[in-house]
Amino acid sequence: MATTVTAGASTGEKLLRARDAAPRLAQLSTEQKNALLLAMAGAIEAAAPNILAANQSDLENSGLSGAMQDRLLLTAERIQDMARGLREVAGLPDPVYEILAEWTRPNGLRIRKVRVPLGVVGIIYESRPNVTADSVALALKTGNAIVLRGGKEAAGSNQRLAEILAAVPGVPEGAIELLDAGTRDSVRELIQARGLVDVIIPRGGAELISFVVENSLVPVIETGAGNCHIFVDDPADFEMADRIVINAKTQRPSVCNAAEKLLVHENIAVQYVPRIVKKLIEHGVEVRADERSRQLAAGLDVHPASPQDWEEEYLRLCMSLKVVGGVEEAIAHINRHSTKHSDAIVTADQEHAQKFLRQVDSACVYWNASTRFTDGGEFGMGAEMGVSTQKLHCRGPFALAELTSTKYEITGSGQTR
Repeated sequence: MATTVTAGASTGEKLLRARDAAPRLAQLSTEQKNALLLAMAGAIEAAAPNILAANQSDLENSGLSGAMQDRLLLTAERIQDMARGLREVAGLPDPVYEILAEWTRPNGLRIRKVRVPLGVVGIIYESRPNVTADSVALALKTGNAIVLRGGKEAAGSNQRLAEILAAVPGVPEGAIELLDAGTRDSVRELIQARGLVDVIIPRGGAELISFVVENSLVPVIETGAGNCHIFVDDPADFEMADRIVINAKTQRPSVCNAAEKLLVHENIAVQYVPRIVKKLIEHGVEVRADERSRQLAAGLDVHPASPQDWEEEYLRLCMSLKVVGGVEEAIAHINRHSTKHSDAIVTADQEHAQKFLRQVDSACVYWNASTRFTDGGEFGMGAEMGVSTQKLHCRGPFALAELTSTKYEITGSGQTR
């Protein structure tokens, strides 16, 4: 039987519904879950005009511009991407009840370690309505109930999406709950609902994430901001470096895996700095730089970088540039200033690359590739709940396996201790 999103219920009532739904979700077979996901994909496509209308209303009332408006915007193509994501998750292996290890003790006890759902997952996010569909897909596939608390700027889009997904026949009552985005009280109630909610995932800016981490009574998987770096080493293929830098900065500057900082080895700086600065400016990028880089790019429109620039996640067409003495200085700079999200080296030196990959303390480190690949879909995981920049309980893009816990099943034949 189809369920509905209970818009008029209190936060507490919605959390109780989700808690009650979790055991029923855990009992769904892989075939049942996949059928629901495929039905959800079709339902989203069929309701595309209504979703776009709700999104247009959100855009008109949001007051957002630039990168934040782009995060909120839905198009026919982005709705197709949401449906595609649901289908991709349906096609992935089901991690629930996967046997991770199995052994027999000398006393005859048979011990099995298996994956199990977390239970109730709460996600707090800003702007992006696609997170609604992605989160539901991953939660359903892993047998978890999902409690959604989107931003007020996307309230209409999220409400419409949640209604469509929850109304698919066969979705257990309470499996998808959407909290009121009009008050911050719903955030506080969610993050303090210990015993009803098993984990909280905050997605958004540094202020939101800090608030959740500092105030939550429920365990948190922290998704961090993306102050991502690219280091162009000596030796490096300049053509390759150009492609990677321009793609990582300009392909979609509003996302957390876009590059914000560029470091250049001093041995190639005379040739490479003016070259890449010119190309960045041609792509509409505002360039800020240290004094050495500004001297090398004399005659080009380059602004001085302030100390704050090395810490800032721009989320727009802006990039800061610095000349460094080598791979060791680049690693030290990145470890000091990055948000431990995604950082890359462009180099033809394998030893330098290995040093960078091993010593940069970030969730994802790249050799000769754009940081824009830090994404569940690009990693072959289907959709993702976010990119974790912490080290417990998961790190990097987290999707199906990371939305499970483990339990031990022990079978005996009358053994006592």
